[in-house]
Amino acid sequence: MAKIVNSWNEWDPLKRVILGRPQGTQVPAPEPGWDHDYPDHGYPLGTYGPFPQEMVDAATEQMDNFAKILEDHGVTVDWVEVHPALADVRAFSTPDWTQLNARGINNPRDLFLVVGNEIIEAPGALRSRWFEYLHLRPLFERYFKEDPEFLWRAAPRPRLTDESYKKNYFYNFRNVWTDEEKERRMHEWKYHLSEKEPLWDAADALRCGKDIFWHCSAVVNRSGLDWVKRHFATRDIRLHPVQFDGDVLPWHIDYLFAALRPGLAVHNPNWHPTTEDFKELFRINDWELIPAAQPTHHQKDSVNIIGRKIEGPQQCQMNTLSLGPNKICVEAHELRYIDQLTKLGFEVIEVPYNHVYPFGGMLHCTTLDVYREGTMEDYFPKQLPGY
Repeated sequence: MAKIVNSWNEWDPLKRVILGRPQGTQVPAPEPGWDHDYPDHGYPLGTYGPFPQEMVDAATEQMDNFAKILEDHGVTVDWVEVHPALADVRAFSTPDWTQLNARGINNPRDLFLVVGNEIIEAPGALRSRWFEYLHLRPLFERYFKEDPEFLWRAAPRPRLTDESYKKNYFYNFRNVWTDEEKERRMHEWKYHLSEKEPLWDAADALRCGKDIFWHCSAVVNRSGLDWVKRHFATRDIRLHPVQFDGDVLPWHIDYLFAALRPGLAVHNPNWHPTTEDFKELFRINDWELIPAAQPTHHQKDSVNIIGRKIEGPQQCQMNTLSLGPNKICVEAHELRYIDQLTKLGFEVIEVPYNHVYPFGGMLHCTTLDVYREGTMEDYFPKQLPGY
């Protein structure tokens, strides 16, 4: 029987990947987990619904092209299967709450974490994503039947009652708090999630073999970080929390930090790591940690799922997908970053993806690397006590 699931880091040669789909993506209905407000784009606060079809078509064309590029480089592409009940604007419920629509499945990286031969379904903090696992369930069922070493797990399913959120957080964020107050809360890792239950997104993890770096973002709480730390300790994998400055309501790590190959990592040029042990760990293990080039492309979209207005250069140039230690897919319009990586010795594969960005992310977000050649290695043999 074939070995299907095996991925320990972000750069080993890629052989199999899951790719999301923009079909069915919607601006979510109101929920306590996030505050969607796009009055300039047809969806003011409290409204919701599907993305315009012309945007879906443009994103689909670019994702089809990306799939062909991957296949031409010897990568097997497994597409997610959009669950029909979640593609339409319809309500769904648990015994605790009712949500009026689902968000979509363009970004499988967000809620599914691959570490070695294991895939973990994450306990995400949004009600609109509670049933998102159904889009990938057919793939995981097949992997389980065909790969006898595949470990398929799910973190405790969150209830996401009102107790999991801090009351009036987004009202205060928009209308009450000063910029200084928002920045203070960012540094203290105080966002809208309570500690009622463990909550975390998989896209806050960056894998480097025996070490995983975990972003303390707005969509992971301390209980969630504790859960993943305990879990990976049973596999002799070290977890390292890291924070960055600049973004007062940050999401995932892949627009802030990227490990490109052993010994080389980049961070966002505008939002720097503030965790001193993080920087020291790279220094004592002789890794270069350098700022990425500034973003180039001027993005402007009528609707988006990100949670903020899209107009101008976006901090997404680092959201890439490595096909090997020195071969990397980069959004084709990010010319400064392409030039930087070329000078660093990478073969850069330019992938037009600007029409996909409004659906929640770039090349890294929309993929989930399932099989990379290689085993678990220790790239940080020198460790810091307590980190």
